[in-house]
Amino acid sequence: MRRFEVVSSWQEKGIRLPQRKTSASAGYDLEAAESVILKPGAVTLVPTGLKAYMKDTEVLQLFIRSSLAFRHLVVLANGTGIVDADYADNPDNEGHILLAILNLGTESVPIEKGQRIAQGIFLEYLCTDDDLASGERRGGFGSTGK
Repeated sequence: MRRFEVVSSWQEKGIRLPQRKTSASAGYDLEAAESVILKPGAVTLVPTGLKAYMKDTEVLQLFIRSSLAFRHLVVLANGTGIVDADYADNPDNEGHILLAILNLGTESVPIEKGQRIAQGIFLEYLCTDDDLASGERRGGFGSTGK
């Protein structure tokens, strides 16, 4: 049940599924699905061409790769990306994972298609005993609570 898939509109674009590089790696490396330029002081949405499936009690957390952050002063605009289990196959964007990257440096940073830019870690989470959440996802990227 827990897996990555390529979203339908990116099927023919050579998207590779994320992999862990060693048996002790927690994170799956996510690649840029197309080349982009991260302009200084700006947030750029970088597509991955991917969606993720997981159990209802799990979340996919996204982190910028430390080498990219260290060398180029870029961060995820929200610190840590959160992909909920009900994000996959939503009606707005089919669950396409987009990375909002903020360039804190003074120079543009080129990102090439296929470059590893983030890591995704699946985690199980807990809810309060009196949790009565009953809402349904109505959209895609950044839509919860709208």
